[in-house]
Amino acid sequence: MKKIDKEIFNLENSKNHVELEYNNMVGGNMKKRKEIIFIVSESKEGGYEAEAPGFSIFTQGETIEELKEMIKDAIKCHFEEDKIPEIVNLHIVKDEVLTL
Repeated sequence: MKKIDKEIFNLENSKNHVELEYNNMVGGNMKKRKEIIFIVSESKEGGYEAEAPGFSIFTQGETIEELKEMIKDAIKCHFEEDKIPEIVNLHIVKDEVLTL
């Protein structure tokens, strides 16, 4: 599996940020969101997984390119056409072990 050449993001901070935005929506009446955040990680079975905290959106792909297409499809299925977010932000999390 290819290594991801991206900065490691703090997963808990990302989830808290998304949950705050989600909680700011009034009574479940979702207005158009400017941005949606996905947490992307390598799957134990191979490939990649993406989850949008605060939403019931989860998808997988064998490559990052395939995962991006799957995310686009998942967003189109989850949101009504006039409520699709303008920006999709991928936070790529990479577990790395350092030995001393």
